[in-house]
Amino acid sequence: MRHNGMGDLVWHAEYFRLVAATSRDGQVTVVVPPSTRARDLLGHEPWVREVIDYDRRPRRSEGRRGRHSGLTGPLRFGAELACRQLDRMVLFSDRPGRTLVACLRAGIGTRIGYGTTWLQRRLLTEGPRIALYQGPAVGLYHDATALAMAHGWCHGPVVPRLTVRPDAVHRMRERLQALPWPLHVMAIGASETYKQWGARRFTALATLLATRGHGVVLLGGPAETALSLEILSGLPQPLRRQVMALTDLPVPDSVAVLSLAQTCIGNDTGMSNIAAAVGTSTTIVLGPRPPLEHDPVHITLMQAPSLEDIRAEQVMQQVLQLRVSTGGTSPGPGARQAQSLRMV
Repeated sequence: MRHNGMGDLVWHAEYFRLVAATSRDGQVTVVVPPSTRARDLLGHEPWVREVIDYDRRPRRSEGRRGRHSGLTGPLRFGAELACRQLDRMVLFSDRPGRTLVACLRAGIGTRIGYGTTWLQRRLLTEGPRIALYQGPAVGLYHDATALAMAHGWCHGPVVPRLTVRPDAVHRMRERLQALPWPLHVMAIGASETYKQWGARRFTALATLLATRGHGVVLLGGPAETALSLEILSGLPQPLRRQVMALTDLPVPDSVAVLSLAQTCIGNDTGMSNIAAAVGTSTTIVLGPRPPLEHDPVHITLMQAPSLEDIRAEQVMQQVLQLRVSTGGTSPGPGARQAQSLRMV
């Protein structure tokens, strides 16, 4: 998979698992960009033999050149693959050239992909081909579903699911135990500024929830440390003990936090997709962007002509409805985790 995001990886992971079920020893080598954090999200899965970084196009925010960039990048990447003696490649992409050139260099005899361009069709060895999704929603999940169905790996869309590492659950349960229940996670990160709901609105929502006696976690990465402090500083002083900022966690621990919460509210970001994939009811503040259709059970979308049109009061009402529909009497993170692990 060539797409860079953790959410992109979540949408594809179940289809990787289905490919593994038809592969030698029931395992696959997962080849994805390093920014997907696949080792953290999938490295513990029994169907993953190895994760290999395809480091061609880092995000601009990283400020570096990829190891597999440039005209000779495919040849370098192919040399890395060659020593692993891989039999088959399944390409979840409509972009044909560089990855397939690398696979030719690596001597991978069976090459499967979308087949949507003439060059891809020349370099692939097996059909059937698919037609790319043309609807109003984000298309990546639909395209991956179409490829899996075309090859008989499934008979319909498979809702993304991730498993949670038990050691991470233990660590995070202890860290969160001082917060009141019910517990809500706010996924405050965003890969692009146009996806960011903003400190003022997150502060307003955290205030509303904490005023009702609920616990709130502000979850992000190191890049969101300043944002989390801005949100905390905007809260009334008596409510701050009910809100915890976590921006220093490794990815497995962040996943565990999401699994322990009753709801997640977040930007259109990888953590929001991960929350749904571990069985947590998730509200995504989407604004005018194309809808996400990969998990209609766990994901609720807040859409509007702009993000500024979505008010904290509206989001809180949605969250409270989700709390009622999922059962609001659970005694705390321990019980919530037992439910989550059964779901995944």
